[in-house]
Amino acid sequence: MALPACAVRAFEPPRQPERGAPARTTCPRRHSRVEAELAASRPGSVAASVRADPPRGVSHGFHSRPLLDKPRKASSSLAGAACAPLFALLSRGRRRRMHVLRRRWDLGSLCRVLLTRGLAALGHSLKHVLGAIFSKIFGPLASVGNMDEKSNKLLLALVMLFLFAVIVLQYVCPGTECQLLRLQAFSSPVRDPYRSEDESSARFVPRYNFTRGDLLRKVDFDIKGDDLIVFLHIQKTGGTTFGRHLVRNIQLEQPCECRVGQKKCTCHRPGKRETWLFSRFSTGWSCGLHADWTELTSCVPSVVDGKRDARLRPSRNFHYITILRDPVSRYLSEWRHVQRGATWKASLHVCDGRPPTSEELPSCYTGDDWSGCPLKEFMDCPYNLANNRQVRMLSDLTLVGCYNLSVMPEKQRNKVLLESAKSNLKHMAFFGLTEFQRKTQYLFEKTFNMNFISPFTQYNTTRASSVEINEEIQKRIEGLNFLDMELYSYAKDLFLQRYQFMRQKEHQEARRKRQEQRKFLKGRLLQTHFQSQGQGQSQNPNQNQSQNPNPNANQNLTQNLTQNLMQNLTQSSRQKENQESLKQNSGKEQNGNTSNGTNDYIGSVEKWR
Repeated sequence: MALPACAVRAFEPPRQPERGAPARTTCPRRHSRVEAELAASRPGSVAASVRADPPRGVSHGFHSRPLLDKPRKASSSLAGAACAPLFALLSRGRRRRMHVLRRRWDLGSLCRVLLTRGLAALGHSLKHVLGAIFSKIFGPLASVGNMDEKSNKLLLALVMLFLFAVIVLQYVCPGTECQLLRLQAFSSPVRDPYRSEDESSARFVPRYNFTRGDLLRKVDFDIKGDDLIVFLHIQKTGGTTFGRHLVRNIQLEQPCECRVGQKKCTCHRPGKRETWLFSRFSTGWSCGLHADWTELTSCVPSVVDGKRDARLRPSRNFHYITILRDPVSRYLSEWRHVQRGATWKASLHVCDGRPPTSEELPSCYTGDDWSGCPLKEFMDCPYNLANNRQVRMLSDLTLVGCYNLSVMPEKQRNKVLLESAKSNLKHMAFFGLTEFQRKTQYLFEKTFNMNFISPFTQYNTTRASSVEINEEIQKRIEGLNFLDMELYSYAKDLFLQRYQFMRQKEHQEARRKRQEQRKFLKGRLLQTHFQSQGQGQSQNPNQNQSQNPNPNANQNLTQNLTQNLMQNLTQSSRQKENQESLKQNSGKEQNGNTSNGTNDYIGSVEKWR
């Protein structure tokens, strides 16, 4: 195979160029890469010396020897000659990828250079802008104090640091959530921690009239005595959470002993081996699973004092408490609980000394449980105990023949059950609402004079809230629980009236204490002034008579000075009282001078109606 002419000439000895003529180092562009490789492989050629230089944009390797006497820039012909041997040994695809890599490397270097120069230009511009601003602001100060360039830089650095700290605080501590930035506490009063949890208006219009005895719930509960608190736990009303608060979150002289891994706690009275609490987490389900009012009233006395002789039984008071919940939310929560396999088969439903028969209380499902049932099937069962559960568990079932529906007509039976539930609820020592956790805590503490360690938490997201139902299903649920809907409306009205009554009474008691303190302070000031005046008169009686021929004038002057002092001392407290009275009245109550807070509140109920 014959070689090209240029390749043949490449194997020939190099020709000496004429004096003054430029040396020819590479083949012409029309020659092949093979000729260029052969030309570059000749010792002493310029292309061979340039071959050691890495491509443009690529630094020397770790073991490479830098060329000190070689110029930094080479012509395109020399670079092509240096790369020609390398590319000649590679395939066409590899050579194409090498070209792409080289173009990308050049693009990355260009981007880095542009970014560096852009940031430098931006910083330079920002420096000029800030310099102009601070020269306008601090120009007179700099001219007066002859501030040098170093002090200007220090001031600029401090201002920049301050701005950076402000920006960081806005991200780390936004709004009024930061405890360190609540500056409005110095100018505005502290927000009421017992404001309505559902973000509704704190003032409501009462629908029912209650007496002073209905609103004032003050139980003289002595934990060292013989009285007992009985917790009536209705399903899916938040009773489990409240029951844990009773055994784990109350400040007691002798706290309940709760062991890890056990639900029951030992709640003994101080100095006695006797419990003061009858609930799921203290005594267990001693009267049956989720025992109702009918079961507890007949079971608790026998369980507590059953082992004692009748003559040795103490005359104790049983204080019943319970928690209620919105009927629709409670119904949906119970349906979701039944879907997960809950049955409450262990409930006894004892009434009038016997449990109900299978004819009186049929079952809604066949099998071990009702897990996975749809909502429609849950609502279609006419014997479902979830319907009007709160009314049934709070009423006296012996008044309607227990679970025998043939004793009286259904309409009359419903009316008797509702009235019985309302009466029992009103005469209970305490009841709370799931939708008002902080108010429930407040009323319990005021009723039993027992304080909780940590505040209650309002959970607005529950399993029932995750169920999406349309308006038609909601109306049907309300129809199935029409007795519970009326009972809950009654309970909510009574609950909020009790809360407002207790808060108003608390404010009036605080106002009375402040008035007593002012009177005491006024008496001390008068006593001190009269003592000092009596000592002066005893030392110089004649001089005092000559200077003050009218002693009553001096006494009047003293009283005027004392009144001015007391007016200045009590100005701030009176302003607080006016603010409290305006909040309590809120445009609906007229100002009165009656001292009885109960008459004020009950009278205001009529005005709100």
